[in-house]
Amino acid sequence: MAVPVAFFALFFAYPVTAIVGRGLKAEGDWQFGRIGEVLSRPDILDVLWFTTWQALASTALTLLIALPGAYAFARFDFPGKQVLRAVVTVPFVLPTVVVGTAFLALLGRGGLLDELWGVRLDTTVWAILLAHVFFNYAVVVRTVGGLWSQLDPRQEEAARVLGAGRFAAFRRVTLPALAPAVAAAALMVFLFTFTSFGVVQILGGPAYSTLEVEIYRQTAQLLDLPTAAVLTLVQFAAVGGILAVHAATVRRRERALKLVDPAQTSRRPRGAGQWALLGGVLLTALLLILLPLGVLVERSFDGPGGYGFGYYEALQSVGAGGSSTFLVPPLEAVGNSLRYALVATLIALVIGGLAAAALTRRAGRLVRGFDALLMLPLGGSAVTVGFGFLITLDKPPLDLRTSWILVPLAQALVGVPFVVRTMLPVLRAVDDRLREAAAVLGASPLRAWREVDLPLVRRAVLVAAGFAFAVSLGEFGATVFIARPDNPTLPVAVARLLGRSGELNYGQAMALSTILMLVCAVSLLLLERIRTDRSGEF
Repeated sequence: MAVPVAFFALFFAYPVTAIVGRGLKAEGDWQFGRIGEVLSRPDILDVLWFTTWQALASTALTLLIALPGAYAFARFDFPGKQVLRAVVTVPFVLPTVVVGTAFLALLGRGGLLDELWGVRLDTTVWAILLAHVFFNYAVVVRTVGGLWSQLDPRQEEAARVLGAGRFAAFRRVTLPALAPAVAAAALMVFLFTFTSFGVVQILGGPAYSTLEVEIYRQTAQLLDLPTAAVLTLVQFAAVGGILAVHAATVRRRERALKLVDPAQTSRRPRGAGQWALLGGVLLTALLLILLPLGVLVERSFDGPGGYGFGYYEALQSVGAGGSSTFLVPPLEAVGNSLRYALVATLIALVIGGLAAAALTRRAGRLVRGFDALLMLPLGGSAVTVGFGFLITLDKPPLDLRTSWILVPLAQALVGVPFVVRTMLPVLRAVDDRLREAAAVLGASPLRAWREVDLPLVRRAVLVAAGFAFAVSLGEFGATVFIARPDNPTLPVAVARLLGRSGELNYGQAMALSTILMLVCAVSLLLLERIRTDRSGEF
């Protein structure tokens, strides 16, 4: 545990504490009265209210739309199922900047709806809610569908033999068994939407701000550190509560269920009702997931002179069309992002692998607290971490403010939880007697790990690396502060282009977003080929 604890203490707790300390200290004394002052301001209360209700609405809408998909993937066997499962998972690993850009191309000014019917939904809450459903659809399908596929259908069939109707059997037998998984999925969706940044920043406009967007505004634009510090504390308190409830639901799920092989529960649809349900799920996937991504790709080729590669060619030059957005050609962001993501993946694998190995020991409350610590970066303020890097890692022995390594370090913080969650179930499944036998035969702990554990968890390591690479590639909240102007990442480059007016900047943003989407999609499809049902869930 020592190395992961030191890593999180130095690159997560220290920057966040420094920001909070600067905001709540005056002349060396803590000014806790500022918390009440900030939280009593009408504009801050509006932000807190919007953050909460849009997260609740996004969660409810996601469950409503995704639960039929979870059932279809769990119970139906149909051609192209594996490919479709990978496709619906693509949005989850896409950078939020790309999600916002895709919906901007669909719902914004000059978008598909605007051209067809003169309807614009950008800068409305509906655009935010739909983008959140798009982003989190796979969370419900994977979490609930993964469990649903392992529930023995004979239990529900027995209830129907005893006289229960179809709905009554589902309500009395299946739903209680699914409740922990549904609760876990709902809590994760609420967590991701409660801390939403890129989607709200692009689609919400100045009218809507979540806590994370407001922290960014108070920090980067207004330089109001006291307000940013208070909002950071509020967000961490909320995230801590959500993670605690999530951990309780996961433990309940692990204790209560006896599962079967998913291959025993999947069959081809039978009857008009089941075929209609499958058709509805496929139509939902088409409209909700494929349509925004397709419009994004189409807009990247739709130049002023007709369809072509004009926007992609413009990415190769500095100041195309009179723009001074970049010091280097925007296309260089592709190479920068790939290099940063590779380094971040290596860091995440080392830190996450050590953490997962420590968590297999089940050493009581200490280890459970350590597990919660590892999850905090998923819901904590990435904006605070990024700005904290700038003001804390600027003096010896850690004078890293001008170093390229800052970006991979920030990205690795987000990748570590995915590595832990992917490797932990597999490591716990390794029989301790195999390690003990190796030790009896004279193997050192390192050799026992190399000869026993590594061959068994190699596939899980590859899956973990795929997830870490994808999420590192799309990290935006912290990177927007620390990426150097001459070395932008893809999400930062897209945000800069969208922040400037002009058709060329907009087209280049679409082109860069398409490139980033394709890289993430290829990573996920490769991951889908090597994943197992046990090691590939999240």
